[in-house]
This record gives sequence, C-alpha cells and structure tokens, in this order.
Amino acid sequence: MTETWYFLDTNKQTPAYNMAVDECLLNWHSNQQIPPIIRFYEWLPAGLSVGYFQKTKNKINMEAVQKNNIELVRRLTGGRAVLHDQELTYSVIVSENHPKMPRSVKEAYLVLSKGLLEGFQSLGINASFAIPEGKLNTSQSAVCFEEPSWYELVIDDKKAAGSAQTRKKGVILQHGSIPLEVDDHKLYDLFIYKNEKVKERARAAFSDKAISIAQAANRDITLNEVKKAFKKGFEKGLDIDLQPLELNEEQKLEINDLMHSKYLNNEWNFSR
Repeated sequence: MTETWYFLDTNKQTPAYNMAVDECLLNWHSNQQIPPIIRFYEWLPAGLSVGYFQKTKNKINMEAVQKNNIELVRRLTGGRAVLHDQELTYSVIVSENHPKMPRSVKEAYLVLSKGLLEGFQSLGINASFAIPEGKLNTSQSAVCFEEPSWYELVIDDKKAAGSAQTRKKGVILQHGSIPLEVDDHKLYDLFIYKNEKVKERARAAFSDKAISIAQAANRDITLNEVKKAFKKGFEKGLDIDLQPLELNEEQKLEINDLMHSKYLNNEWNFSR
C-alpha cells in the first residue's frame, strides 16, 4: 500500500527562513508531530549556503556576496557552498528508522535520489546516478557543483543536482539544489582565489562539470513545470502519496523564532 507523506511548497523565501523551516520540520518529525515530508522552496534574495563544517574566512568573498545582494546562511548539513538563485530546492525529512531507509548515508542517498531521477525523466531528461571513481574527492574547492558525490544526479557526466544530508534526533534531513539556470560569473565571484588567473581557470572548467535544467532540456522550461515533474518524481521514486501541509500559526511562529535566533545570527553563519 502506498504510504502518505506531507508536501510543503514555501515558494520564494529568504535564505534564513528557508534553513529555519528545514530545521523545524526535522524537529516536528522527530517529535512525531508530522509524518515524513517533502518540501520545495526558492530563494529571495539569492542565497549562498555554506556547509555546516565549511570555513568562510579567506574562502568566501563577502564583499562580492553583498555587492550581488546575496545573503549568506550556514546549513545544518555538510558539504560545500551552493549559490541558490534560479533553482528549485527540495528537502526530504524522514525517520532513520523508516523501513525504507538504509542505515548508511550513502545508501540512503540512493533511495531518496530515486525521486530526483524520476523527476528528471518526467521532464524528458536522461539523468543517471553518479558513481565516483576511486576514493572520495579530496579537492580543496569550496564550490559544491564542481564534483558529484555518490548517487547525485548527473547528465552527460555533468552534475545536475547537488544534495547534502545530515542525521539529527533520529531523523534524516536531505536537501538539495536543482538549478534551472547557472550564472557561473556570479558564482565564481563569491569565492577567494589566489589570483584572477586561477579563478578564471576554475570558472572556465566549470561548464564541463555542471549542467542546468535549461541546458539539459534544450528548451524553455518553467519553474511550475519543474515543480510538477519533481513532485510526481518523488511520488513515483519513493512510492508515496503526497498530501499538502498547511502551516498553523504556532508553527509559523516557531519558524520565525528560530530564523531570528539562529539563521540571521552572525555567530552561527560565520562560526567557522
């Protein structure tokens, strides 16, 4: 029998709000207040999310971040920095003890990423899972989309969706970025390089490493079309039925409180 999960689309929100919602959903699921949930969201203004362990000092060009009206926020999940601009972002919140969830992070990625794979296929895009060769990457780059990790989605060997996962309070939180368009000039301005030549070399190589939905589909594609495809994709890939969640006033207040106390706080965002 198909299991029912919740679905929440918060549309365009600030970076701090977006991260607060993911953490609140994790807490509510941990406290058994809500079933597993899939959320879609967008960013206004654009955001630069840095991984939980990632250093910002001497890595992120804060002058360029501010000049481009981008807001920096630190994620609960690991990994490298992601520019969230013209994209659909998703998050999945599900118990570690869920019968379909493997114990290992890598294998859980495979299960959850089936929803993404089905989403791409629903758009007529032939994506596949990344299987990195040899050891995990040891690259010093701060840019997430330069290399795919295990079971991330690739199209023609180029990374098409970047995801990160954490486990807290018995709950898996996986969220990720599905770019509709990529502005590599803006992206590479946000990081500190030894010199301009090194930066330009990295930027020039980027087009061989990452691909947007618009490039992959080779046609005009709307955000609504992408949302419908990936919602259907998660339902098919995870064999679930998605029912809408309406946030109540108490939940909205909790999100707002967490946003102000943590994700708008420089102590959290620049803690490393």
